[in-house]
Amino acid sequence: MADVERVISFEVDGKPVSVPDSGATLLGVLRYKLGFQGPKAGCSPQGQCGCCTVLVDGQARVACVTPVKRVRNRSVTTVDGLDPDRAKQWGDAFCSTGGSQCGFCTPGIVMRLESLKNKGIAADDHDAVRQALLAHLCRCTGWQTVVEAWDAFGSERLTGRDLEAASQRAELEGGAPQVVSPEVALGRGAFSSDTVPAGALVAARDDAGVWHVAENLPGAKNAAGKTQGRRTTIEHSWPLEIPPGDWDLTLRTTWVEPAILETDASWCEPGGEPSPLIGNGGAFGAKQDSPVRQAAQDLANEHDRTVLAFGTREDTVLWGPKRPPVACGIKADGTGVIRVVACPGIEQAIKSVAPDLVVELVEVTKPETSSAIRAAGWAEATILLAGVASLANGDGSGGPPGQGDVSATSQSITAPNGATAEVVLEDGVIKVHVRCGRPLDEIVLRSYCIGAAHMAWSWLTSEALTVDADGVAQDLTIRSFGVLRAIDTPPIEVDIDIEDDREPMNGSDAVFVAVAAAGWKAASFHQDWPIGKLIPGQLFQAGISVATSD
Repeated sequence: MADVERVISFEVDGKPVSVPDSGATLLGVLRYKLGFQGPKAGCSPQGQCGCCTVLVDGQARVACVTPVKRVRNRSVTTVDGLDPDRAKQWGDAFCSTGGSQCGFCTPGIVMRLESLKNKGIAADDHDAVRQALLAHLCRCTGWQTVVEAWDAFGSERLTGRDLEAASQRAELEGGAPQVVSPEVALGRGAFSSDTVPAGALVAARDDAGVWHVAENLPGAKNAAGKTQGRRTTIEHSWPLEIPPGDWDLTLRTTWVEPAILETDASWCEPGGEPSPLIGNGGAFGAKQDSPVRQAAQDLANEHDRTVLAFGTREDTVLWGPKRPPVACGIKADGTGVIRVVACPGIEQAIKSVAPDLVVELVEVTKPETSSAIRAAGWAEATILLAGVASLANGDGSGGPPGQGDVSATSQSITAPNGATAEVVLEDGVIKVHVRCGRPLDEIVLRSYCIGAAHMAWSWLTSEALTVDADGVAQDLTIRSFGVLRAIDTPPIEVDIDIEDDREPMNGSDAVFVAVAAAGWKAASFHQDWPIGKLIPGQLFQAGISVATSD
């Protein structure tokens, strides 16, 4: 009888399974014991990203914090176990709205929405959908297209669409090869942690950067002494001081975490080439300098076996690159000083748009920074120049924070590649017009522009990472990064210039910069980012938005 009690039996995707009662989580058993790759490991495990969501007896559960013993004699359904017709409908819905870009978070979101359908939530109950999305984090889409996918479920919208052209546009926007298809939304984007051959060793790093190899990921994490991430109670700070001078505008940013959902992972066979870090999507430049691919190759050759080198969520925060913080002062004539945490290429990025700014590089041992992260350097410089231009033209508030009447605020930006974005903040809505050559696929371009607007608004208003005096990140949970939730994201309207017959070019980076610049203007050029809550078309008051009176 005792032996029977140590075995847990349940059903996965309609098939009976039995596993030892080892205290493992449901996600650990599904992925690393039974080989189900649909649920993703995004927060490793913190129960905060929703990528591992499955159905337990028809109701959504976050698998990474669910002990497997809690599903004894119950039915578990992963995204791959959905009825094929239902799965196709969800895949088509997300693809038809641009509700999935990299496709890492959407398998869990699909299961959450399937659970809402099981509960009988009305098709037009968008508030319920946004509330349900509180269990999830998506860095790519800006949430709006996910809600639109809920609306599109069951409709036929993909007929005649050129998905190859859509993939070309996604590659332009994401900066890496990408596939656009209904399968991507269902988690089949060829991520390295999903495609690793059976029987591979798994390696994880300890806090000193030493790799430890074991037969599976839980064993490697245990050998490396990995502990659960935490969120600090220490307030974030600004690492750089504003340069001395008599400035018309000043701007200071803090540390922010790229917050990519798919943590670094790469596998390699002995004598072979390591798999790409980016299975589908671009990671917005955050993975270009990762050591994981080299580690996979070195360890495979050392052990003469295929090795998957895997970074946990904590690794991604502690070792991954951040956007270089800045502290700037600028005069009305466009001259000034921008202090920036040094990293290769950052001075050139700034000078490409602001040759009259003096760049002071500040050496910081850690955290690591990278100029490859979305529009790093040129975004901040462009935003500064747009700010002083607004003051010179009399269309900025010109007053101290809290004294700007911003019932409507507009901003136009031209990116170094020639793409332009015009943004109007009005009636609680972020309105975007973008010109970036031939659209190729309007759905994908619109999705990336909405995602860029969300990322910019989040950067401006809420994102911050606490880093201590030794340069060690203290916020190690994915919820601590300040990424705007679905319920907090303003509506975003995107208008695409379909008459622009230039060669296609990235347009979402221009949108990212224009939205941040417009928001900064609407906030009366509040010096320190994040500035706090801001609603488009309302009065900003020291981090609080209040409705303007008639």
